[in-house]
Amino acid sequence: MNKTMRNPLTYTLFIIPTMLFYMMFFMIPLLQSLQYAFTRWDGVNQPEFNGLDNFIQAFQDELVWHSLLNNICFILFAVVVQIPVIIVLGIAISSIRRWKGLYKTTVFVPSILSTAVVGILFSFIYHPEIGLLNQLLKSAGAGSLVHTWLADDKTAMLAILVTNAWQWTGFYVVLVLAAILGISKEVYEAAELDGATGWSKAWHITIPLIRSVIMVIILLSITGAMKALDIVMVMTGGGPANQTEVLATYMIKQGTRLNEYGYGNAISILIVLFTLALTVLFQLVSKRFGEVET
Repeated sequence: MNKTMRNPLTYTLFIIPTMLFYMMFFMIPLLQSLQYAFTRWDGVNQPEFNGLDNFIQAFQDELVWHSLLNNICFILFAVVVQIPVIIVLGIAISSIRRWKGLYKTTVFVPSILSTAVVGILFSFIYHPEIGLLNQLLKSAGAGSLVHTWLADDKTAMLAILVTNAWQWTGFYVVLVLAAILGISKEVYEAAELDGATGWSKAWHITIPLIRSVIMVIILLSITGAMKALDIVMVMTGGGPANQTEVLATYMIKQGTRLNEYGYGNAISILIVLFTLALTVLFQLVSKRFGEVET
């Protein structure tokens, strides 16, 4: 068995199926999308090469930049609001001695639900007349705060961000919790001997030791935010008045509703480029931050 596993042919046989699926479902569609991005195509007739016209149009399109800004809002909400909550929940659950498995399962459940289900569920919660949120506000005597959450351009994006965070927080909490539980008990015992207690111990011991996991969560949040689609389509469809439009929803609308498949493919290429740019920028910043810390 060991001799077989040392044979390069064995590794090749294992890798080939994965590479074939990767080429079939990622590289080939990406290359086709890149090809059509330089054409004027309605999805039916023969594509006509138009050079950089689609990309020039995209950079001059205000909705493209507005959609990109909404994608960035997903990232900022995750970094500023969601990730601190994730860390606090992870630390809190790790300190629980009884029923820890129950708490882990409870926070993880939303992440296994379909995004469509979550979107529909929260659409009912945000409903202006029968929604749970407005009913709770009325019951609490805060009727003045009753709102048409998804129909108001001032609150629609925030409502979507909260919904998206609710769905995925549990998944990231489990990652943080696994990292915390992997820390040696001797480290905490030494810290306690030095007088560290409670959140002081968490701030000076736990968080620095799980920094790599936090960086991974931020990276996943960036890539997830740039491909946000289904939650927006289900809850608002990009409305009201395009206020919650993101790049992916705008791409879909250009292709399927306006039959501008060439322009839609150009936007999809921009999504890839913007995601790569933000990822590289984050890697550079995190690397520099790590150097400064050390």
